[in-house]
Amino acid sequence: MAELEQIAARVEDPSTGLDDIDKLIGRSEELISGCRDYLRTAREKVDNIGK
Repeated sequence: MAELEQIAARVEDPSTGLDDIDKLIGRSEELISGCRDYLRTAREKVDNIGK
């Protein structure tokens, strides 16, 4: 989350160039994908506890 917040701040900064914004967006997509995978795995573990 902290890295995503830093990325958002850099993207909002008018001095950040378009090439940098493109790289930052790519990195944010990687982080979001990792978070989704983590949450999916955690949900599956919780669901399996009740079985």
